[in-house]
Amino acid sequence: MHSTILRVVKHQSFMLWLTIFIAIAAILMALPRFEVKIDRQIGPVPIKIDTVIGGYNIDANFFGLQFKRNLKFQPGLDLQGGVQAVLKADMSQIDPSLYNDALDSVKNVIERRVNFLGVTEPNIYSSVNNDKYRIVIELPGVTDTQKVVELLGQTAQLDFREENPDAKDPKGTDLWLKTDLTGKYLKRAQVGFDPRTGAPQVQLSFDEKGKELFAAITQRNINKRLAIFLDETPITAPTVNTAILDGEAVISGQFTLDEAKDYAIQFNAGALPAPVSIISQKNIGPTLGQDTVNKSIFAGLIGLLLVAVFMVINYRLLGVFSIIGLVIYGSLTVAIYKFVPITLTLSGIAGFILSIGMAVDSNILIFERIREELRMGKDTFSAISIGFTRAWDSIRDANTATLITVFLLFNPMNWDFLVTSGTVRGFALTLGLGVLLSLLTGVVLSKTLIFQFYPMKKGQIK
Repeated sequence: MHSTILRVVKHQSFMLWLTIFIAIAAILMALPRFEVKIDRQIGPVPIKIDTVIGGYNIDANFFGLQFKRNLKFQPGLDLQGGVQAVLKADMSQIDPSLYNDALDSVKNVIERRVNFLGVTEPNIYSSVNNDKYRIVIELPGVTDTQKVVELLGQTAQLDFREENPDAKDPKGTDLWLKTDLTGKYLKRAQVGFDPRTGAPQVQLSFDEKGKELFAAITQRNINKRLAIFLDETPITAPTVNTAILDGEAVISGQFTLDEAKDYAIQFNAGALPAPVSIISQKNIGPTLGQDTVNKSIFAGLIGLLLVAVFMVINYRLLGVFSIIGLVIYGSLTVAIYKFVPITLTLSGIAGFILSIGMAVDSNILIFERIREELRMGKDTFSAISIGFTRAWDSIRDANTATLITVFLLFNPMNWDFLVTSGTVRGFALTLGLGVLLSLLTGVVLSKTLIFQFYPMKKGQIK
């Protein structure tokens, strides 16, 4: 038994140091930015401090890959205001089997256009209700409604361009010459596979007019590149190997399956006749604002304090361990919000506050199991080991049920029979993240603290 205890404690020592490292990093990332300035003489010792604490920016280089992150909260539309627009996609000329593809294509084009605005964390999602196909765009921090309307109201333009033999600058705007072949002659783009290698490729099909234009273009550009542009942005520039006379083209290369799917969606975005019209657009002020955020944070702190008092009164030393885990849980959650970053809305804050109470559920189940084992006469080490083992099944099932609910609320597959809402998704995201992190702090961290610092002797819980 003694050797078993030593082995477990040694393993938990490594986990303790890992926990300390993670906790310090999370607290530093979670700290708000504030300045500390001290310039005074205390007795014979001069003290001078001029530094900034919190709000650390990350600017790292990993093997030539630059990674930057500004560690600040990204408030959503309801907290900082912005522009909301709802677009209706006209599916009257679309084959019913292509409705979802057409809507995905429109959404893809809108996302790319919004990226040109430089908006931080835009929220763009599709909504299908009976025969109404819509795209909802929420742009936090944007005030120029007219510019947004003009940008979103354009029709996606897909066109094919050939190399300019007279181009003076290989990187200049005159590198490509426009042709008469545009997206309106493209019937469909879809993902296929090379029959010889099985590699993913993109298959293009043109209508009769497009077939003639494409044949003429490929005949005069053999062994030359033919660029495909979408909204004046080059998507790809494959080399023409042979003249294509049947209106069926294949774009092959070192594609992954996901890349091939993305290309097909982007090509269809300029080809499928699914025009969009703006049915509503409005400026939204910060309806909730900083005062509401402050109240929400205060409510979260009060909830944290009440939970802490309950745990200490009911479980004493074990309750103290759970509080330490809860503090690390809160710091880690906030750090992830800032690192990803996650757009913070009031519904997201509500999900976080709810997850605070859920974060100690695992501790309560474990502590009660330990109590039961001690009442049965087990020594402390055995009671703790058995308590964690037997409580895990209940913890796993309860959190799995919650995660299933979170999955349905978030609706990542955009199923028509479920509501797709940015507000609901914000709540689901923060709640789901809270559940996953609470498993880490409520089980792994608590186990580490207990095996390191709880007195391993026979007796009741202190």
